Amino acid sequence: MDSRSRLQDLIPKLVLAPSFLIVLIFVYGFIAYTGFLSVTDSKMLPSYNFVGFSNYVKLWALPHWWRAVSNLAIFAALYIAICSVLGLGLAILLDQKIRAEGFLRPIYLYPMALSFIVTGTAWKWFLDPGIGLENTMHLWGWESFSFNWIKDRNYAIYCVVIAAVWQSTGFIMAMFLAGLRGVDNEIIKAAQIDGAKTSTIYRRIIIPLMRPVFLSAFVVLAHLAIKAYDLIIALTGGGPGQATELPATFMYSYTFTRNQMGIGASSAIIMLVMIFSIIVPYLYSEIRGAKR
Repeated sequence: MDSRSRLQDLIPKLVLAPSFLIVLIFVYGFIAYTGFLSVTDSKMLPSYNFVGFSNYVKLWALPHWWRAVSNLAIFAALYIAICSVLGLGLAILLDQKIRAEGFLRPIYLYPMALSFIVTGTAWKWFLDPGIGLENTMHLWGWESFSFNWIKDRNYAIYCVVIAAVWQSTGFIMAMFLAGLRGVDNEIIKAAQIDGAKTSTIYRRIIIPLMRPVFLSAFVVLAHLAIKAYDLIIALTGGGPGQATELPATFMYSYTFTRNQMGIGASSAIIMLVMIFSIIVPYLYSEIRGAKR
């Protein structure tokens, strides 16, 4: 009986061992290797000449990197804020148990089923002045209509925000809707008996109780913003100029196009630190809440 129970305990470990080994090598192993490359003088090919933190010094001295970081700040701030506001608004709308909920919910969630490559390509066609919205308005007789943000260095980053918000808002709505449906009805009924208005109930009771959902949504959106690459490549290619360059596209460019692998690896480590700075406090908050 003991040998049988031992076998039953061993089988799940044996089944999971290959997956664990693959993750250990191809995720954490390559993260460690990237960290090693970031402190070497690697150019087109990996090098093993240790140069300390000189790549990081060079990285933060590059105007190109600062432009990518500033673009990330604009993109992430607008992306997180707009997705959160729209997602919460749509969730509150569906929480009213409207008749069309079963029809509207798949429509809102559909964009998340698409890859960012598809989203970027579709929005590029839509926003391109030569074939998209502007051209269509001209064909319909509105000759004065102009919408060329995707070609303008001052507004191109906002085109990326529009496409990203369209892609992710439905998913955030689903998170908020699950949070709304998880609020104790007894609390809401008690507030209604006391004569509280629906808007007051949401503002004073329901939304404050959804703090963990807001935190989860922030972590998800911030992670997507930091690692945004395929949407940028499909939509603008980082242009015009460097107007939509983000750290992820900077990292790829310096590693595989400009043959500055050491600097590219150091930018990848900086991105990893950005993600850790978001995820670690979130995990700490969740563990602390679970202990309470």
